[in-house]
Amino acid sequence: MRHVREWAASLVRFVKLRRDPVVVQTLRSAAAATIAYVVALRLSPEAAPLTAPLTALLVVQVTLYATLTNGIRRVNAVVAGVLVAIAFSLLVGLTWWSLALLIVASLAVGRLVRVDEYVPEVAISAMLVLGVTTVGDTAWARVVETLIGAVVGFGCNLLFAPPVWVDEAGESIEGLARRVRQLMLRMGEEASGRTPVERATQRLYEARRLDHDIVEVDAALRQAEDSLRLNPRVSEGLLHRVVLRTGLDTLEICTVVLRVLARTLTDLAKEREPERLFAPATGAAVEQLLSEIADAVVSFAVLVTSHVTASAESAESRLAAELRQAAATRDKLAQLLLEEVQREARSWQLYGAVLTEVNRIIDEMDTEHRSRRLFEELDRTSREQRERLRRLTRVREGLRDSDRLRVPDVLRRNRSGSAEGSD
Repeated sequence: MRHVREWAASLVRFVKLRRDPVVVQTLRSAAAATIAYVVALRLSPEAAPLTAPLTALLVVQVTLYATLTNGIRRVNAVVAGVLVAIAFSLLVGLTWWSLALLIVASLAVGRLVRVDEYVPEVAISAMLVLGVTTVGDTAWARVVETLIGAVVGFGCNLLFAPPVWVDEAGESIEGLARRVRQLMLRMGEEASGRTPVERATQRLYEARRLDHDIVEVDAALRQAEDSLRLNPRVSEGLLHRVVLRTGLDTLEICTVVLRVLARTLTDLAKEREPERLFAPATGAAVEQLLSEIADAVVSFAVLVTSHVTASAESAESRLAAELRQAAATRDKLAQLLLEEVQREARSWQLYGAVLTEVNRIIDEMDTEHRSRRLFEELDRTSREQRERLRRLTRVREGLRDSDRLRVPDVLRRNRSGSAEGSD
């Protein structure tokens, strides 16, 4: 039985490793570079056509969308560098001052042709070509090798479909929600008693560090969005992208409000030290409310990352029930805070801030608010797509009109030629 469990654990690790972005990128890049080198050996006049595997290595990315966008810029950069090198080889050759001019010109050309992060590649290609004796033959050979590498890189992603990284992005979003939950639980426990200023400040620093977590989750989400674009295996790519993006935006707003809440509790600890932040009953209500909101944050993350309709409906029902309970506890806390302010008005501003901030988090996760925001984002994205299609249609119609204008001129010339021939 133990061997079976070990075998199952090894199988799970293998499956996870096979879908790991680093592993996938390494294997795909190595395969594309090797194939490009083999093809270039047959088509390029050079003995060691290393430009082809180099291009394939840089073109192949984890997602098909990134491969297409980066590959086009990569080919553009290399070809631009080769053309600059040909011009310099015909005019001045290779000297120390021509090398300096070549680098300046290549970087300027890279900005003009808009190759973005591949601007240095223009100068690198130009220097490599200019340093070779048979410049003309080598230059065009490098162009051929670059095209071979780019085609092989594109082909690898078309033949070996890249994975869809939605599950990994969903795990990142859920991980962020659980970290938010843990912090809210600690803040609630400390708010119900005598909280030293140092401990409250520590929670504020933890809330600020959530910004770094959001950056990492955003990177994972961008990779997932790229994997959904131009992917034939995905039928509802737009919906997946919008659901995940709006979900992360909501969690980001919640973390910002949580940071403000941590600041409010820190100020309250400074003002009331060494007393309790709240009366015992009020502190217990704060702890209960933050605990319920923390559970709702996790349920919200599960909702936005659910793909199956049944699980999404279950997550939405659970979230709605938790938000209703949190709203009831919030109303109870509001009454307790009002009574506390009536007894002692010293901290009424901070008490009001606490109530406002927890109320904002509840409102952000409200299912109706989420649905409205989701529909607005879908409408905005659809309008942008329609506008791009409209511009493409106008360009196509303009080309058609120009063809119609040119046809009569051709017919006129043919008629005049036939008339002269008859004379």
